[in-house]
Amino acid sequence: MRRGPSEFLPLADDAVRAVAGPSGRHAALIEDAFKVLVETPGGGVSLNGDVSGRRGAKQAIETLAGRVASNLDVTTADVRVAIDQARTGAPAPHHASRRGLVAAKTAAQARYLEALAGNDLVFGLGPAGTGKTFLAVAHGAHLLRSGEVERLVVTRPAVEAGERLGFLPGDLTEKVDPYMAPVWEAMAAILGPEALRKRRERAEIEVAPIAFMRGRTLAHAFVIVDEAQNTTRLQMKMVLTRLGEGSRMAVTGDPSQVDLINAGDSGLAHAVSILEGVEGVAISRFTSADVVRHPLVGRIVEAYDADAARRSR
Repeated sequence: MRRGPSEFLPLADDAVRAVAGPSGRHAALIEDAFKVLVETPGGGVSLNGDVSGRRGAKQAIETLAGRVASNLDVTTADVRVAIDQARTGAPAPHHASRRGLVAAKTAAQARYLEALAGNDLVFGLGPAGTGKTFLAVAHGAHLLRSGEVERLVVTRPAVEAGERLGFLPGDLTEKVDPYMAPVWEAMAAILGPEALRKRRERAEIEVAPIAFMRGRTLAHAFVIVDEAQNTTRLQMKMVLTRLGEGSRMAVTGDPSQVDLINAGDSGLAHAVSILEGVEGVAISRFTSADVVRHPLVGRIVEAYDADAARRSR
């Protein structure tokens, strides 16, 4: 890369290491994004390139240094988000949890959080591990703690239980808890186990299968419809029309992982096809590149997608 005018950013050693990244991978991403040369001569970071490139790279680096100063890890996903922020000028949305800030780790997650903040109905579509449900729970918990809503309601089709749900022992909560485990784990991570228990006791947090939503009007609530690809078209229409005064809804799911006997009956893809572009509705799409679990998960998703594409030819 040709050298141009240079600029030196003094940074602490741990911030310099985070900017460089393992084997220089983070610095390489910044160089490629802004067409600059990033060097770490000691005591900071040196940028070589034109004014516009240095400006963008500097903003991204300052964002990463801020994460380090807040005792947060810096991953490749965080670097991509910092680059996207520097390009668009948009701040990364975040919510507080008992463990600190819940912030977007990919550009798609940042757009998703922005959509949740600015729309009454948001569809989060994509493969497992992209943070769709976790970020929806984080947003709902934020609204609940700030008093913007009075309840957090989570509903999920218990396809695995089929007609056996009514014959399971215990009350409604005990019946559906096994199917809500991923949601409870997210809530416990965001709110903390004790706060979660107290809010459940006060009925500020409620879980119920889709079938129990019929005939209700959910006012002043944040509603999360999880695993929505397993709702039927009729169920989807029913749950979407439960929204009452002062309520918002997030619908999450993976259209490629339908467990219904007739995959064509899935209400998620149908709802998105007819509601995209409707005022107050936002669609956020994730890909395997947004998987924030183990790096292997993203590669597994890509392999299955490639296999599905081959079979459809």
